[in-house]
Amino acid sequence: MLFKLYTEKDVKKLLTRLKEEYDDALLKQREVSDALKEENRTLRARILELEGERSGAFSAFRAAEREREALKTENEETLENDRRELALLKERCRQMLERMQRKYPDEEDTRRLAAFLAELGGEEDEETGFDLEEVTAPKGPLDLMKLCIDLGLTEDDNEE
Repeated sequence: MLFKLYTEKDVKKLLTRLKEEYDDALLKQREVSDALKEENRTLRARILELEGERSGAFSAFRAAEREREALKTENEETLENDRRELALLKERCRQMLERMQRKYPDEEDTRRLAAFLAELGGEEDEETGFDLEEVTAPKGPLDLMKLCIDLGLTEDDNEE
């Protein structure tokens, strides 16, 4: 009895409409699926790009850290060498002062060298007020040849 309620034409029409609705729904799902797949590909590419950047940044950071350590070591070595040179300069100046005071006890150069040596004599780690300009461009005339001879730094070392 139920079969007689619908005609064959009504059933075909219903099946055609259902098939069209199903095809439309299936097409929309495929479009959404394709869009999601494309978004996934884009996001995967971006992830790879960001991982590359992170790896590059990490490598750069490690290289910078190694460079910092190398510079720190180099600076420490330079500082230690500078300290040794300063100690050597102090000792040479002290010896020069002793020689000059023995040979020229009242000379102005001897007094200036004594003042210079006093400036050098401060703590090595403290600022001494050392004025390089005063050493490189002294205010009064210095007889460098006489100083070199007095210190025994020339081959014409006749006075020793």
